[in-house]
Amino acid sequence: MSRHGTQICLLLWLQSGFACNLLGEFGMPSLAKDGDIVVGGIFPVSIKQNVFNASFEKEPPEVTCNGFDMRAFRWTQVMIFAINEINSDSTLLPNISLGYRIFDSCASPTNTLRAALTLLSEVTGDSFTAQCQSPISALIAESGSSQSLALAGTFGPFNLPMVSYFSTCACLSDKSKYPTFFRTIPSDYHQAKALAFLVKRFGWEWIGTLQSDNDYGRNGLSAFTTEVKKLGVCIAFTGTVSRTDPQSKILEVVDMIKTSTVRVILAFVPEGDLYPVMKEIVRQNITGIQWIASEAWITAARPSTPEMFQSFAGTIGFSVRKMAIPKLRNFLTNITPYSNPRAAFVGSFWENLVGCKPFHHFSTSSRSPVCRGDETPDLRSVFFNVTQLRVSYNVYKAMYTIAHAIHQLIFCNQTSPQEKCLNVSQINPKLVTTQLRKVNFVDVFGETVFFDKNGDLPPSYDIINWQLKQGEVQHVSVGYFSTSANTAYELAIQEENIIWSTGEVVPHAVCSELCPVGTRRARIKGRPSCCFDCVPCADGSITNQSGALDCTLCPEEYWSNEGRSRCILKYVEVLSFEDTLGIILTAVSLGGASLTLATTVVFLVFRHTPVVRANNSELSGLLLLSLFLCFLCPLTFIAEPTAWSCMLRHTAFGVTFALCISCVLGKTLVVITAFRATLPGVTQFGPLQQRIIVYSCTAVQVFICILWLNITPPYPQKRHNNKKIIVECNTGSDTAFYAVLGYIGLLSGICLLLAFLARKLPDNFNEAKLITFSMLVFCAVWITFIPAYVSSPGKYTVAVEIFAILSSAFGLLVCIFAPKCYVIIFQPEKNTRRHVMGKTFGEDEAAWYSTWDLASGYWQVQVEERDREKTAFTTPFGRTRLGPWRALAPFGAVTASSQQPAQRGASQ
Repeated sequence: MSRHGTQICLLLWLQSGFACNLLGEFGMPSLAKDGDIVVGGIFPVSIKQNVFNASFEKEPPEVTCNGFDMRAFRWTQVMIFAINEINSDSTLLPNISLGYRIFDSCASPTNTLRAALTLLSEVTGDSFTAQCQSPISALIAESGSSQSLALAGTFGPFNLPMVSYFSTCACLSDKSKYPTFFRTIPSDYHQAKALAFLVKRFGWEWIGTLQSDNDYGRNGLSAFTTEVKKLGVCIAFTGTVSRTDPQSKILEVVDMIKTSTVRVILAFVPEGDLYPVMKEIVRQNITGIQWIASEAWITAARPSTPEMFQSFAGTIGFSVRKMAIPKLRNFLTNITPYSNPRAAFVGSFWENLVGCKPFHHFSTSSRSPVCRGDETPDLRSVFFNVTQLRVSYNVYKAMYTIAHAIHQLIFCNQTSPQEKCLNVSQINPKLVTTQLRKVNFVDVFGETVFFDKNGDLPPSYDIINWQLKQGEVQHVSVGYFSTSANTAYELAIQEENIIWSTGEVVPHAVCSELCPVGTRRARIKGRPSCCFDCVPCADGSITNQSGALDCTLCPEEYWSNEGRSRCILKYVEVLSFEDTLGIILTAVSLGGASLTLATTVVFLVFRHTPVVRANNSELSGLLLLSLFLCFLCPLTFIAEPTAWSCMLRHTAFGVTFALCISCVLGKTLVVITAFRATLPGVTQFGPLQQRIIVYSCTAVQVFICILWLNITPPYPQKRHNNKKIIVECNTGSDTAFYAVLGYIGLLSGICLLLAFLARKLPDNFNEAKLITFSMLVFCAVWITFIPAYVSSPGKYTVAVEIFAILSSAFGLLVCIFAPKCYVIIFQPEKNTRRHVMGKTFGEDEAAWYSTWDLASGYWQVQVEERDREKTAFTTPFGRTRLGPWRALAPFGAVTASSQQPAQRGASQ
């Protein structure tokens, strides 16, 4: 190639009147060929740039680079091959030759800018008055997104078209910042979506990530993170790597990988940045990790070795679509350092390929032996494999898009008078940029090539899987990702053809295992959302699928089963006749009613006996009737309530117990007044008064119940309580309900008080003691009823109420009537007047009784025989004296303790 001094000029060729002022030279090696139209190229032939510290006190030394990238060198050769093919094509650019200037970027943004400035500032001759015209019409660059960003941001305002073959950062699609940037590889915007689809497809929810310390890694991983967060995937860690990192930084990243629990790691890193980390992972023998690769290294040749496969087996990722260029092989096999000894990069290529350095490319930094000159390359090398070209094909397409844009400028189809075709001398970068936006052609391989409004190609990826076959790592295509006709994304994977890091089993990547059915996720404080505990659903809620975020409440009529996996109908809880408790209470209720009937029968049969006659048969009959109704009342509380049964049960209970207590109150008053009568032979609390007190007391309760039923009557209601539906009667008005209970309590309290005051009446006929005890039982039952009623759940509330009714009824029946029935049935010898009058007769049985005695049952006090002549008392009918035939004197409540009170009573 002809030597051109690499010069820096002021980029003032926007106006042709400015002259170039050469300021200096970089001295960068390059591949070059003259032509009518020159296209620039920048490729990372060297792996990295040597770092130096600029003191800004003197001119910095020349930039040096380390390593040699065989893949990037092949890209340069593909560009040259495409230019040669275009020059030999008689239809695309006939009679026009394309030239090239190709420089090495050393994968460094700063060195990329040096190369670009060198391309733009080359002029012929030594005149400082030469016009500042761009020596190139277009630029093919660069592989790294950071390098492309530096170029596009710097030269975009000057309308220099730039076509990238491997820069995928989505940020480069911003036409407001990078108006002249185009690329023949899909944007990372689409790759991020493809990777997110892949992660979700295999259920990986807990993954680690590595990013390169440049725009490619940061922007690509940011787009991926945004996508996977929408899918519920969590990032466990993010490591940052760079090819210039010291060993200590590499060890930190590897230790983070080794100590983490993740089993799947995505590396959004160029191959040159990742390779040092890969070597350290292999050295430490870290295995069992499923690696996901970005397109930057999934098909790279350097890491695709059996040694690397030990730790990176089964790596899966996306790559651009492959293409075979058969004619390229012959071109590549003809590259030798001896055909053009001065060609840049060829000596390093030969040294890497055959293992020796050409004698005319002698370098002190190389330890390889000097070639003899008869060495031949191994044609089985990956370098010569042109059947699976991916990035190389992108370089090929990039060159052809520029050629087609130039073709449209020179051989245009004039559709209007204003549109004129140009000659070669009129071609400038701005015009090429305009035509690149309109490019649309079908290449020789049948692929349609065009750019969208962002300067990108439509997304189309192959899914690549690393597999070891015949001792070599193969990049096996196991699916694809692309857009369909309706612009929807389509992911197709042949899962049966994939070899994973774990063999044929898909790797498992979760922070927490999927919650089973019946449980939900509960986030752990301070941990990502993928790390959670599994908490059983609360009662009444379910999850019928694994991994549920929340439990679903069952409908009101349903409840959760024991496993919280489905909703089941709640069972209706009601005290029924089929229920064991209901059967027991029914039996007790009927038993009580039967005992009451039996007592009534006994009293009817023995109604003429002294015991029955002395027991006030009318009140006893009403009392037995009310007790009979009280025992039957619980039957209305059993079975599912209806509107009528709810009203009946509470009112019947209130009225029957009011009647019952009213009767007891009447009996108590009878006893009290009988023993405190002021006039013998006259009963002041006779049957009329007894009926009045009973019916009036009962009428008050009836009135309360009528008001209750008319204002807010009881009604049936369903109360949903956990696993059951409690069907019960609502009282309608708690005030009315407690008024009924309160009135019964008032009557029983009065009755208890009066019976207690009369408890010391004579034994044989002291019914007050029996009433007192029955009222104590009654009050005790109903005092304990209220707290038990309030605290009892469901049907047991009804059971408590029934129990209180039965207990109090049995208390009245047993305490009042059991002693009398016992005497009547089992001790008939005591059912006599003598026993009823008992101790009043002494040892001699009297032959005559007064009506006063029989009517009121007074005691008869025996008078000593010597005192009979002296005993007398005055009445309104005259003075009465006990004769020798009268051995007993009447002794009533009024005549007790002395003759004077009796005399006073008789006189009154």
